[in-house]
Amino acid sequence: MTERPVTTTDAGIPAPSDEFSQSIGPNGPLLLQDHYLIQKMAQFNRERVPERVVHAKGGGAYGVLEITEDVGQFTKAGLFQKGKQTDLLLRFSTVAGELGSADTARDPRGFALKFYTEQGNYDLVGNNTPIFFIRDPQKFSDFIHSQKRRADTHLRDNNMQWDFWTLSPESAHQVTFLMTDRGTPYSWRHVNGYGSHTFLWYNAGGAKFWVKYHFKTDQGIKNFTAAEADAMAASDPDHHLRDLHTAIKNGEFPTWTVQIQVMPFEEAADYRFNPFDLTKVWPHADYPPITIGRFTLNRNPQNYFAEIEQAAFEPANMVPGVAASPDKMLQGRLFSYPDTHRYRIGPNYLQLPVNRPKAPVHSYNKDGAMRYENPSDPVYAPNTVGGPAADPQLWAGESWDVAGEITRSAYRLHREDDDFSQPRALWEKVLSDVDREHLVTNIVGHASAPAVTAEMKPRVVEYWRNIHKDLGDRVAKGLGINGG
Repeated sequence: MTERPVTTTDAGIPAPSDEFSQSIGPNGPLLLQDHYLIQKMAQFNRERVPERVVHAKGGGAYGVLEITEDVGQFTKAGLFQKGKQTDLLLRFSTVAGELGSADTARDPRGFALKFYTEQGNYDLVGNNTPIFFIRDPQKFSDFIHSQKRRADTHLRDNNMQWDFWTLSPESAHQVTFLMTDRGTPYSWRHVNGYGSHTFLWYNAGGAKFWVKYHFKTDQGIKNFTAAEADAMAASDPDHHLRDLHTAIKNGEFPTWTVQIQVMPFEEAADYRFNPFDLTKVWPHADYPPITIGRFTLNRNPQNYFAEIEQAAFEPANMVPGVAASPDKMLQGRLFSYPDTHRYRIGPNYLQLPVNRPKAPVHSYNKDGAMRYENPSDPVYAPNTVGGPAADPQLWAGESWDVAGEITRSAYRLHREDDDFSQPRALWEKVLSDVDREHLVTNIVGHASAPAVTAEMKPRVVEYWRNIHKDLGDRVAKGLGINGG
């Protein structure tokens, strides 16, 4: 066997890890000093000009969030107080597809929300799935590369996807979800949305809670089969874009019920699996979803490029009452999203009308390309001449204690930190017989693509047998693998 070269940075320095970011302890926050992670993310964000590297194909609409229940005991964030109405923008998208790709391709759907609050913009960047393929941002650019085009033929290659997935067992939950018919939704109006990450909420008294967001479609879940999705891709590759625009134009305003799961702050430490692991869901039996309101989409954009293509969503935009958790993927995205916006649409992208907050802006940031509003003197802080000053009390409650050795490691401190229990439960307890049949058919079809090699197919079978033997055996039979 040929000896493999050592991964290096772009400066030729041996890389410290291909899989793990540097954190304080296995479950602690990531460190800015992790230069290799920063280099990978910054380089990845600059790979495409000008379309988005991921979530390139999409559409969206404006609407309003209305909170109907009192959740002041959990957060002091103004937009979540009972009776509050907040304008919003929602952008849907495919993840891996290019700008001209078909809406109905098998892929997760991006579900990005921008709330124009009185305390500034609050952005939630999620998907139509409550989980994701990976749990560490060190692997994000590699994961996306496996979904894109080859360097030699410039063709998409399912073999690359299976190569990455079978070597990344943490992907099993999301891939199971993707290979069901939820991977080919009928329309954007018929998908749920999820904040996916865990966030910290804190109330006016400083009490802390861990929270997950769920946005349940009031139109009901509706999906295409693989054959129907392929047929729609051929007849109308912009089906999702057209469907949403037409529904709103006709006054058929889609709505979503807003729910949260709430975990008391102290319970995270010894919960049965790591609650900040993006590849896992919190069981509803442990933390039942609480309905807090509803949002409605009621207005189409007037100019797609100005209002949707230039819309910039960034999970770093959080308002007082909301903060980040130790979720490593969230920690990475806090840097990655605004960095890619600065590259793609310019350093002053927040002055574009669609991104401009409705709250007053008092910032010392100045100059740069395309800036049309600059601060007046003073342009520095601290100062004694009347410039704006920060109010740390607004953020009282967002902190928590962390300690641990600087390390690169996976989440492995909780008794159920495995990769296959939750997708196994999805197969055994959630999917119907028809769902299971379609799941197997979709897997076999995807893994039978011409590019998928004979050497790869046994790895595909083993991947699914790790989830459930019956599932793996049915995939083996479909692929004609011995033992099927």
